[in-house]
Amino acid sequence: MKIYLIGYMGSGKSTLGKILAQEQEMNFIDFDHFLEDKEGKSIAKIFEERGEIYFRKKESEYLNELLQGYDNTIISLGGGTPCYGDAMERIKAAEGTSVYINVGVAELTQRLWSQRDHRPVLKHQDTPEKLEEFIRKHLFERSYYYNQAAVKLMVKGEPVGELVAQLQQKLF
Repeated sequence: MKIYLIGYMGSGKSTLGKILAQEQEMNFIDFDHFLEDKEGKSIAKIFEERGEIYFRKKESEYLNELLQGYDNTIISLGGGTPCYGDAMERIKAAEGTSVYINVGVAELTQRLWSQRDHRPVLKHQDTPEKLEEFIRKHLFERSYYYNQAAVKLMVKGEPVGELVAQLQQKLF
């Protein structure tokens, strides 16, 4: 079994994925860390040195690698991963189940405000209002892809343990 967690940055994909993997005795891969290990540098550094087009090309290559192997694994994908090229089609066609972790704009804004410096696409959002507007627009653009996931988990401030229990109920 393979599970692909998708959703906007800051939605809790890695947090939920690690706990779920541990409870289900599965492997866990954070795709951002996987990509950074392959490239030998941080995503922020890749964006800075090579730009987003290079990053998205490498992201697509490494996604193929994950889609073809890694059984019994929960994979937390990057926020933009399913939204470029034919990535979502490839995810849906691959063996495994895709899960959209759906978090509202206000909650995402609150979570991401303090993380702006570590997230290249958010770096220039210098007020909470600008950040919220950016997230709202981005989510609107990406929701087409996210909503193609086989399973959807709505997050409305529930504790992590409750969300993991909901995921287990939907998946196992």
